[in-house]
Amino acid sequence: MSIPSARPAPAALPHDGAVPSALRTLRLERAGIAALEAALAGPVARLGHEFAAAVALLLRVRGRVIVTGMGKSGHVGRKLAATLASTGTPSSFVHAAEASHGDLGMIQADDAVVALSWSGETAELAAIITYVRRFGMPLVALTSNPDSALGRQADLCLTLPKSEEACPNGLAPTTSTTMQLALGDALAVALLEARGFSAHDFKTLHPGGKLGSQLTYVRDVMHAGAEVPRVSVGAAMDEAVVEMTGKRFGCVCALDAAGRLAGLVTDGDLRRHMGPGLMALRVDAVMTARPLTIGPDALAVEALALLNGQRRSVLPVVDRDGVPVGILHIHDLYAIGLA
Repeated sequence: MSIPSARPAPAALPHDGAVPSALRTLRLERAGIAALEAALAGPVARLGHEFAAAVALLLRVRGRVIVTGMGKSGHVGRKLAATLASTGTPSSFVHAAEASHGDLGMIQADDAVVALSWSGETAELAAIITYVRRFGMPLVALTSNPDSALGRQADLCLTLPKSEEACPNGLAPTTSTTMQLALGDALAVALLEARGFSAHDFKTLHPGGKLGSQLTYVRDVMHAGAEVPRVSVGAAMDEAVVEMTGKRFGCVCALDAAGRLAGLVTDGDLRRHMGPGLMALRVDAVMTARPLTIGPDALAVEALALLNGQRRSVLPVVDRDGVPVGILHIHDLYAIGLA
């Protein structure tokens, strides 16, 4: 069998209706989000009350939040479980069809269940509903039909408003899944905020990739110990220049008698004071007093913002007492993928 040496050119596709179709889809899905906003904040706002109650319920859960669903609702549910788990709410996804074949064992007495079903009549959810009712676990429903089998059995029913599907046949879940996804994100963010989940907490759960580099701590990339260029405030400038040259950061920290950072001498300071008498000066005559600094527990992305905002290339890292514990160069931040 011969293998073509090059990929054949794609056949021309009719595209006159593609952009209008996309715009119609976005318009209908935007209308679904608007209907969801109105249901949350309207004059009656039943959904708003149920949503607040669901957040309070899930905050009290001692175990995990088990998310379940079937079909497209199941895909949205899997994403919701992942978002909850990554933002401070322990969570797992249980496939509705697998539940009756042993996966009910994944649901424990201290857990709560969030079930997604647009119709609320998904047959595969029956085993989970029966199980959680039998053992008294909390059940939260995300459905458009509060009078459905799921809606009637749930402790709290987050009722999604009816909205036109973007699918021209009104069959493929499109607007409905966008609304489920948006309400799931709203639930995860409300729980995140209620728990006080910080960017530092986020770093613990997201150590890899671009996000991991953004959430790296300054202490993880700074140069510490003997690498930090230091001289005393009263030192002569020739001593400071030797220290700067040896440590190769283009700066030297000037310390007071207590070891606290009193100033910073940079290459720029040397150029500004360049002259025949420079080496006869003392460090405090040349240094920039009260320089820009950062703490070791700050995030690397905060350090990058400081450096870019002040058009600097180096930052002394100081502890709570103002004692230098490290030095951070902008190239250290580039090296971990920040830019």
